[in-house]
Amino acid sequence: MNQIYALRQALGDKDRALLSRIEASLPILADLSRADLLLYLFRAGPAAEALVVAEAKPHSVPAIYPESLLGKAVTPQEEPVIFRALSHGHSESGISSVMVRGTVTVREVFPVRGPSGLIFGALSIETNLVERERHRHRSPVFRQALAELQQMALRGELEGAESLSPFWEHDGILFVDQEGQIRYVSGVAETLYRKLGYADSLLKCNIRDLETNESVFYEAVLQKRCVEREHQEKQLTWVRKGIPIFAPLPRGWRRRLLQRGHYERKLGGVLLTVHDETDARRKEQELRIKSAMIQEIHHRVKNNLQTIAALLRLQARRIGHPEAQERLEESVNRILSVAVVHEFLSHDEGSTINTKEVSQRIVELTEQGIMDPAKGIKLLLKGFDVSLPAQQATACALVINELLQNAVEHGYTDRVGGCISITLARNDREVRIEIADDGEGLPPGFDLNQSATLGLKIVQTLVKEDLRGTFELSNGKGVRALVRFPALSAQGEAK
Repeated sequence: MNQIYALRQALGDKDRALLSRIEASLPILADLSRADLLLYLFRAGPAAEALVVAEAKPHSVPAIYPESLLGKAVTPQEEPVIFRALSHGHSESGISSVMVRGTVTVREVFPVRGPSGLIFGALSIETNLVERERHRHRSPVFRQALAELQQMALRGELEGAESLSPFWEHDGILFVDQEGQIRYVSGVAETLYRKLGYADSLLKCNIRDLETNESVFYEAVLQKRCVEREHQEKQLTWVRKGIPIFAPLPRGWRRRLLQRGHYERKLGGVLLTVHDETDARRKEQELRIKSAMIQEIHHRVKNNLQTIAALLRLQARRIGHPEAQERLEESVNRILSVAVVHEFLSHDEGSTINTKEVSQRIVELTEQGIMDPAKGIKLLLKGFDVSLPAQQATACALVINELLQNAVEHGYTDRVGGCISITLARNDREVRIEIADDGEGLPPGFDLNQSATLGLKIVQTLVKEDLRGTFELSNGKGVRALVRFPALSAQGEAK
């Protein structure tokens, strides 16, 4: 990529500006041309090369090159067509000597000429042989409009192209001349307009006679730039694009008019495209409704869990037995830790949950619930944000709650003051949760498999069964609990 930057910087300011305008027009040009576009810059030297500095792949047909070719260098021996266009200054065409995925490719190469008249690059429009034959049998009106569009792109005159959405395989296209007469209608466009009641062909009709919203045509004519608008047509949602097509002036005349400051392009017509967005909008609406329902369900689950926790807490206050009261309080914290996850799910439309934010809420619940202020124990949350799918986040919330509760209850029985830290970390393959205290440590002869409390057994089960990970307890300056498990995508797949 440094080579691409160096080649760009070697150009003059006006040539660089032209190059940027050409690049902005490549995506829509690739779609309408149904071809892969490769933009080359020439690199002089003992061994002449041309380097691909920009590319665009079509949405209207499968791309010839699925992989990126940015930065690829070619020599005159490898690509003579490219270098003939660079040296001779006119377009070149030919069949590629290299078959791509078993397909014969055809390319047409145009020189890129700067404002000074010097050629500094080339644009290669490459398609497969079958698509080229289809194009040859299309209407001469459309082929002429597309050819002029390609030349406009090479002159950097396709203003507003960068804001256009892709042109897809099932989109319709029309060409309307400067008088508003429809001179070309694709088969897809005919089918789309039939949905609005136009059973007869629109060919040779005037656009002003249609009872549809064709404002993009008039906007493209007045603004002399590409325009895109979304309209409702009866029960349909259409996205229309208007691309003005200007006939080129002879090069000498164009330069003279530019120098005089009153270069006026002659409008030949407007390419209009129609995309039926109805199904996509309906699915978006269905997803929004479904998302709202799911969020409402999470909200109600959270409320129900909090109600259950409140009832258990009320019952705990009425029990005179200290140990039973302690067990009920532990159950309350477990329920509230799950409620925290549902609280986040009720507010967030995303498919993942920030486990650090959940951990912060669990820390707050622990401080408000089981911690004795007289003990002077501090809880410290460290690490970066760790986003997890809802199922993993729920298991993590329970694990963190149990380990934190265990450290508070057993690490400082005969001590005052201390610090318990919760550290979250993640890389591409693994999530780590570490809870460490500076308390009394594990008792002599402690065996996790034999001496585990109910809380630690819950942790072992969650880590092994839900998280598919490992759990370790070790002595240090206190107790260190380490949980490790594979990182999953939002779809629940291991990375």
